[in-house]
Amino acid sequence: MRAWPSPEIPTLPVTGPPVRVHDTPSGSLLDVTPDGPARLYVCGITPYDATHLGHAATYVGFDLLNRAWRNAGHDVTYVQNVTDVDDPLLERATKVGTDWTELAERETELFRQDMAALRVLAPDHYVGAVESIPLVIELIERLQSAGAVYRVEDDWYMSVTADPAFGEESGYDRERMLALYPERGGDPDRPGKKDPLDCIVWRGEREGEPSWPSPFGPGRPGWHVECTAIALEHLGGAFDVQGGGSDLVFPHHEMCAGHAQVVAPGTPFARTYVHAGMVGYDGEKMSKSRGNLVFVSALRNSDVDPAAIRLALMRHHYRADWEWTDGELWDAVDALADWRRALSLGAGAPAGPVVAEVLTALADDLDAPRAVAAVDGWVRATLGTDGLADTTDPDAAVTMLALLDAALGLAV
Repeated sequence: MRAWPSPEIPTLPVTGPPVRVHDTPSGSLLDVTPDGPARLYVCGITPYDATHLGHAATYVGFDLLNRAWRNAGHDVTYVQNVTDVDDPLLERATKVGTDWTELAERETELFRQDMAALRVLAPDHYVGAVESIPLVIELIERLQSAGAVYRVEDDWYMSVTADPAFGEESGYDRERMLALYPERGGDPDRPGKKDPLDCIVWRGEREGEPSWPSPFGPGRPGWHVECTAIALEHLGGAFDVQGGGSDLVFPHHEMCAGHAQVVAPGTPFARTYVHAGMVGYDGEKMSKSRGNLVFVSALRNSDVDPAAIRLALMRHHYRADWEWTDGELWDAVDALADWRRALSLGAGAPAGPVVAEVLTALADDLDAPRAVAAVDGWVRATLGTDGLADTTDPDAAVTMLALLDAALGLAV
């Protein structure tokens, strides 16, 4: 599947510090200094609606990780999936009376445009569920060889007990898992399952739904096994970071880890699991099911500068849960105007300390608010907002422009 064009990244005159991020299983900050290219997998969209700001916050957050690694001197191999066949997509296509493949492609293309506008670096491998079906079938066959899958009517499930480490990724106890599972696509009450938490890996053919041939009968992939198959194919086991929103901790990332660890005992699926917070609107988590969405494309079509959208998102730590308001956006618009005024002077306050502070902040669990505050401080010093203007660094604007682009993804 085609991704979107990546912007060129300026090379900074200094190397950033080693990167550390918050790991969900351990609950602590861990160094993620890769052995070779850094390997990153971030779960992608199910393309049945446009990109909302909750999506954007997640992908901008992991874009900061991509950039922090690169500024620390590492190459990065980045993989992202597109769940371009799944129940929500098929249900939406039926509801609006359109072909599901046309809906998936239309919304995927809109997502590409949004990511390009927000200057998110494109994945090296952007892989759809449909094109990954051969990989999924191969993985299910390996699970079958390990004795970990079984049939219920026309569907196939993986036994979560086949992975001795099941539960370690989320840290949730069984009671919490059982409470969350039906809310997040699981079917704990289905008769015939060996364990209520077992997850579907191959959904047998249903009338009126797309299906593909397989050794397990015609059907289509389960959601979790799709991501596992794609990640293992392009990154291998024990890759550096598995990322996504905090709503993916369970069941999605737990199940993905289970699939991989059954077929490769003793090898973790990922070394680190990193999760972004949820963005709310009108008092609730922003979600398609609730309909309380603010779409990136709608803002762009209203002539809002995408840089202001990105800046508004980066004023919040990627792990924080927070609520979007129109004021967030207009504050970012005003801040960008001040930044541009300061940069237009050419000379400015010394930029070297700002470079060091921004790179250090981003290497410390992607602390974008701290990095943005450092830039705000430079702007105030340069414009003299808090007193006498400081223009003692003749090359400040050149340095700051490169920093903003390379580290924060802002072309201002």
